[in-house]
Amino acid sequence: MCIDKLTLGGSSLLALMGAALLFSAGAVAFPVLNNPHGAEEPGKKVLYSVFSSRPKHLDPLITYNLDDSLFIDQIYEPPLEYHYLKRPFELQPLTLTQMPTVEYLDAQGRVTKSPGAHTVYSRYRFDIKPGIMYQPHPAFAKNKNGEAFYQFTRASDGAAYKNFSDFTETGTKELTADDYIYQIKRMADPTLPMPIWDLVSHYIVGMTELRDDIQTLRAQYPNQWINLSDFLLSGVKQESKYRFTVTLRGVYPQFKYWLAFHFFAPVPMEVDRFYHLPGLAEKNISLDFYPVGTGAYMMTKHNFNEEVVLERNPNYHEDFYPTSGETDDEKNGLLKDAGKKLPFIDKVSFRMETEAIPMWTKFLQGYYDRSGISSDSFDQAVNVSIEGIGLSDDMRKKGVKLDVTVKPETYYLAFNMQDPVVGGLDDKHRKLRQAISIAYDEAEYISIFQNGRGEIAMSPIPPGIFGYQSADKNIDTNIFNWKEGRLERKPIEVAKKLLAEAGYPNGRDIKTGEALTLNLDTTSAGQDDNSRFNWLIKQFKKIDVQLNIRSTDFNRYQDKLEKGSVQIYFMGWFADYPDPENFMALLYGPNGHIGSGGAGVNYSNYNNPQFNALFDQMKNMEDSPPRMNVIRKMIDIYHHDVPWASSFYSQSYILSNEWMRNYKPHGITLATLKYQDIDESLRAEKRREWNQPVLWPLVCLVFFILLVTIPGYQAYKKRLNRKVMEASVSGESH
Repeated sequence: MCIDKLTLGGSSLLALMGAALLFSAGAVAFPVLNNPHGAEEPGKKVLYSVFSSRPKHLDPLITYNLDDSLFIDQIYEPPLEYHYLKRPFELQPLTLTQMPTVEYLDAQGRVTKSPGAHTVYSRYRFDIKPGIMYQPHPAFAKNKNGEAFYQFTRASDGAAYKNFSDFTETGTKELTADDYIYQIKRMADPTLPMPIWDLVSHYIVGMTELRDDIQTLRAQYPNQWINLSDFLLSGVKQESKYRFTVTLRGVYPQFKYWLAFHFFAPVPMEVDRFYHLPGLAEKNISLDFYPVGTGAYMMTKHNFNEEVVLERNPNYHEDFYPTSGETDDEKNGLLKDAGKKLPFIDKVSFRMETEAIPMWTKFLQGYYDRSGISSDSFDQAVNVSIEGIGLSDDMRKKGVKLDVTVKPETYYLAFNMQDPVVGGLDDKHRKLRQAISIAYDEAEYISIFQNGRGEIAMSPIPPGIFGYQSADKNIDTNIFNWKEGRLERKPIEVAKKLLAEAGYPNGRDIKTGEALTLNLDTTSAGQDDNSRFNWLIKQFKKIDVQLNIRSTDFNRYQDKLEKGSVQIYFMGWFADYPDPENFMALLYGPNGHIGSGGAGVNYSNYNNPQFNALFDQMKNMEDSPPRMNVIRKMIDIYHHDVPWASSFYSQSYILSNEWMRNYKPHGITLATLKYQDIDESLRAEKRREWNQPVLWPLVCLVFFILLVTIPGYQAYKKRLNRKVMEASVSGESH
């Protein structure tokens, strides 16, 4: 009788162990199992990015928020844009055939050769490129009679449209002069809170009158949509289908920069009418949630709590990658795609990430293409040495690229110049501010709380903006010394001497003997700020001044600034446009914040007549040596009066994975996605390499189970075989 036996000899066990080791060593290519984005669509280039806070407004007229601009600047197209590669920042036509032409007019409307004292108006002429089409959208859908497909007058008629996706019919239209004019007229609509209304109403002729006309008609028909095309705006004229003019009061050279901002992006009458269909606003079907533009991308998913998706606009007009840039751009590979048609990316997925560590982990795994550097991950990403700043060894091995740029923004610690203790332009109050400025060590602040990412400022004007003054060119000698080629803060003894001259020897009022206590207001109130607050208190204690930190919420903070009830405060300013006027306006007397309703940007309420006169002279000058001379005089006055204790320019550190192409931080505009590209095959390869499953714990577990169970199983089989043999022998004997 034949009997089958299970035998697991030494050679079989070794074969099993060898197979297990092969898998654990990564010799077998496993699929990537931990991809948070899921499977990618074949044939589509997808860029993965993040957003950390929910967008508030996607209507280009009413948002002044960087979180909103991240999305809408890819969708909307104002007349002008910034050159992607050139620095200093340079404007160029976007939807126009050429840069706007400017004529200067006298009081009778006659054209003059150049601007001067006789100039009363400036008239800008715009010529639009024919053939620019909007993205597909229900607002442009037409019925067989050529009328709007979606039109109803009662909310009950639109009850079937519960979501935006229920509007299945779409269409498009060509961009015309009327669309830009309609958007400018929207600026006058009192129901739309435009952030720069004071500015446009001051300069664009007829805006105030238009607002009055709209307000009057709305009072008569409060619940009806008003077609703004029916209103006259005297300062804006259509000359042809593709040409229009805008007339400004006086001379305002900075107007050209606003023409590259999304406030001036076109919103057609058809879109305004569609979103005012009865019942849609109650369902959040509005321009605030569903933007419509002619730009490279359109929004196809807007789950603001999870993911926002932009996809290539199928109707996007011809647009090409720049053929020139800065000196190093070609060496850095930024001109390899010169002249190629844009955009390169088919889809951009923005994921909501509120925590820095998970976002950083996904970047290291290759699931985000770019990343900033938080304080928690700074040492892992960057090495700081005497030679400078460089990538860590781990980042270099991964092929990561580091872009370091100084952003066109200024952060400052400042005084309320209307406060009776720290304000005033007399010597006593000036010396108090100067003493505090010496004690407050901005370099130490940058080192500790910014990981060294910053540059001490000599004026409000940051690098990249005309008028910027580096420390070696225009040092503030009231606060610093220049020693052995570097900036050095004056000794604390100098600060104490100034404090005594201000009437506070050893930090006490010379008349009353009471300790000097100053209040610093801030919006920060989290536990993570405790170390910063303690550091601030120590800075003032150097000169025996007590600091009381008053943290509050943002709205209360703004209210205190408006009422002038702050003494010392923190503030930051990001460039609206790359002109020194935008930053020196922070110190211009008529821009004082107290009583301005929030419009005044001079939060310090600094008001020096000499500075104001120089500002008036400088603001309308072209960039030139005479303008630079005026700016230097203004900075000298600023140094003398000390309205700000200290300030710094922030540096941006951006990491890009090896497969990113054509990425160059801009600093002013966020409309840069259309230029960027990715190497999909390299990304897929690196993701597999960086995300191989860790199998050794499983292999160890298998070995353990085998080692425990195999001897027992072999013993069991031997006993079974022995019983079978004994039974067989017993049967044969019978």
